Amino acid sequence: KIGYLLLENGETLPDITIAYQSWGTLNKDKSNAILINHAMTGWSDVTGWWPQMVGPGLPFDTDKYFVVCSNNLGGCAGSSGPLSINPINKKPYGKDFPSVSVVDWVNSQKQLSDYFGIKKWHIVLGGSLGGMQALQWSISFPESLNKAGIFAAAAKSSTQNIAMNEVGREAIRKDKNFIDGDYLLHDVKPKNGLKTARMLGHITYSSEAIMDEKFGRNFQDIKSKIDRDVDYQVENYLQYKGEKFSDIFDANSYILMTKAMDGYDASCPADGDLEQALSLVKAKLLLVGFDSDWLYPPKRSKEIQLAAMNVNVSCSCVILEGRQGHDSFLFASDRYVNILKAFIEAE
Repeated sequence: KIGYLLLENGETLPDITIAYQSWGTLNKDKSNAILINHAMTGWSDVTGWWPQMVGPGLPFDTDKYFVVCSNNLGGCAGSSGPLSINPINKKPYGKDFPSVSVVDWVNSQKQLSDYFGIKKWHIVLGGSLGGMQALQWSISFPESLNKAGIFAAAAKSSTQNIAMNEVGREAIRKDKNFIDGDYLLHDVKPKNGLKTARMLGHITYSSEAIMDEKFGRNFQDIKSKIDRDVDYQVENYLQYKGEKFSDIFDANSYILMTKAMDGYDASCPADGDLEQALSLVKAKLLLVGFDSDWLYPPKRSKEIQLAAMNVNVSCSCVILEGRQGHDSFLFASDRYVNILKAFIEAE
């Protein structure tokens, strides 16, 4: 528990809880701490969703660094969110949990760093929505981190990004069990809507090349069909992923998270001037984009790099091959690993 948090929208959340996990040992002067931010539907177990990158001898070496990952406020994996009990009426917040933003997440993480007594993170990083948070850390708290790693991310979501997220939200809202967001009070869950939203999400996270490589137009074996209406392997895959996700995630959290992602604009405090927003950044920035990512394509990374360089912020941008589309940031390659290790270990 880290006390109350004043949100960007003016509301106050009392007595909030931030769930986190950590690996490694914080050194005496607390200079070896790394904060990893998860993507939209992620959680605090970074070794579970990024096993190729975090651990002994890996780029984020837990034998050398103290690695922290927290679950975003408003999520459903331990931090305060729609599943939490509202202290006013003693019922789950549900749809009444306040809207939160990327700025709010960064502010809550700053309170977490104060809890640890960490005055300056060695590096704050993340992919996708986690990359947006790393960028915002460098803007909101320029004295509190040495470096920021921003992978497969952007300074703001595009119109297409928002459109895709709205289709997912609408699928949830149209589920008969959504009940205007009050499903918890009726002991039901809008599984079908959440499943559909996740299926759409998985399409946007992948590339056409990896879809063709993994599934092609191959038919699904009748014995392993997850649904009788399935014909193709790719349909079966999406059905499986959607069903699995709908069992573990909360629909109100999904809506809240996507809204926060849609609403983020790093240039907003500077009236749309990204250069001005970045002008106070003191951290060294590393941007990594992937050539097959059509959700947050490489040009979005280059936009940040150009704005940063124009205000003399130390910034590198690398565009890598990645067959997995947007999800490429999750997969290790020799070049990716070498770049990350060099950036982390550089003075």
